[in-house]
Amino acid sequence: MTPVAAPSPGPTPPPAGWPRRLLRPAAAVLSGVLLYASFPPRPLWWLVLPGFALLGWVLHGRRLRAAFGLGLLSGLGFMLPLLRWTGEDVGPVPWLALATAEALFIAVGCLGIAAVTRLAYWPVWAAAVWTLDEAVRARIPFGGFPWGKIAFGQAESAFLPLAALGGTPLLTFAVVLCGFGLYEGVRHLRTYRSSGTTHRAAAAGAAACVLAPVVAALAALPLVDASAEDGTATVAAIQGNVPRLGLDFNAQRRAVLDNHANRTIQLADEVRAGKAKQPDFVLWPENSSDLDPYRNADAHQVIDGAVKAIGAPTVIGSVVEKGSDSLRNTLIEWDPEKGPVDTYDKRFIQPFGEYMPMRTVARVFSKDVDRVQREFVAGTKVGVFDLAGTKVGLVTCYEAAFDAAARDTVRHGGQMIAVPSNNATFGRSEMTYQQLAMSQVRAVEHGRAVVVPVTSGVSAVIRPDGTIADRSGMFTPDALVAEVPLRSSLTPATRMGPLPEGLIALLAVAGLGWAGASAVRARKERGTAR
Repeated sequence: MTPVAAPSPGPTPPPAGWPRRLLRPAAAVLSGVLLYASFPPRPLWWLVLPGFALLGWVLHGRRLRAAFGLGLLSGLGFMLPLLRWTGEDVGPVPWLALATAEALFIAVGCLGIAAVTRLAYWPVWAAAVWTLDEAVRARIPFGGFPWGKIAFGQAESAFLPLAALGGTPLLTFAVVLCGFGLYEGVRHLRTYRSSGTTHRAAAAGAAACVLAPVVAALAALPLVDASAEDGTATVAAIQGNVPRLGLDFNAQRRAVLDNHANRTIQLADEVRAGKAKQPDFVLWPENSSDLDPYRNADAHQVIDGAVKAIGAPTVIGSVVEKGSDSLRNTLIEWDPEKGPVDTYDKRFIQPFGEYMPMRTVARVFSKDVDRVQREFVAGTKVGVFDLAGTKVGLVTCYEAAFDAAARDTVRHGGQMIAVPSNNATFGRSEMTYQQLAMSQVRAVEHGRAVVVPVTSGVSAVIRPDGTIADRSGMFTPDALVAEVPLRSSLTPATRMGPLPEGLIALLAVAGLGWAGASAVRARKERGTAR
């Protein structure tokens, strides 16, 4: 039997006076700000719940045109501060353009959420629509931009174990469901207090929407395991630092290379002095050598000298020329005896950063597009290096935002994950901490230790349970040496891959279809009554 939706008190008549009329738009903006505030570096992950509860109040029962506008306000309240780092060195126009584009995606999702609020147990359908909206935003245009996934704000959350069960889509779905469920519970409580009656099944459904994600997260706790299944490996993450902040640091490529080589040689001296443990392998960051060592004999000599000094295979982040007009963002496995022996080319490359789509149009917004003179080409091979007997999955910087990137390396045998990154362009902005949180979520999602070497910080060693074992400061040379557990078992999230996201998407489509059919049927009934 199809459940009957609880009687709705109906739309509230428009209040008199501009202050009252602005209440709902202001609440929409506030809901977005609460979502932003739930993200790192603030340890306030729980703010996401009142954020979605408020958004539920804003959208419940709204007409579609109003829902789009309110959703856009919420999206701007969320994305404008979240993506502020994108304008760190190129000015406000690209930042505003990107934030607005992402907010428009959210506005479309909110339009769908408003439509399904007329259905029974609407928080379930609404959470599915939000998750579907994230899935679309992570794929289009230009390969998508997953930054701002609700799951990425939950690195310290009580809901985090759900990442091991169904990946970031399930984690997002559960958190959003709980937030919308809170509003629905409050709505029924107000109805009960005002009239003394409420629809029991609907009220029970609201309670279930709040409790089910919490219970599921508790049930998923046994999936989070930081133990070593295949022994341990001692890894060193080198943070050489950069000469100065900003995009122009790439003009000082030799200085950046020397910084990382010198810090590696310093670590070798510390090992010989008994002050540090000999690493089994060493990880340098992305862009640690923007001088192509295959074409530049001097760079080859500097890298080879540092690797020989530490006496361990080392992963070098380099820019490698592929032909006369294209580049590859490449990680090179460098053996102390054989030199370069394997490579991984970054598969998910950054539009408007590593390559420039629609260059003529983009130039209207910012002349900085011409800084990208030679475009990068994406690789096709999944990156897993065998480093001294340890299978290390490779996820380069921006790739950490994409579900498939980390998952593929684990499914190809990765016993741990390395995320070499370069955040120097973005200064001391929140970008570094947002990206670090992604790596924490990936650790739990796939049950793997994650090591994050960054040119300028924050570098980190993350346990398979998502906790940070060690981390560096910002804009300072450092070397993190840690013993990390190696694991080969696969979490349900890794095994199922995109299946949970697909099922949630089908749920969203079913809810939207039901809402659309109900609206058409209601129009016909009104026409017949006339």
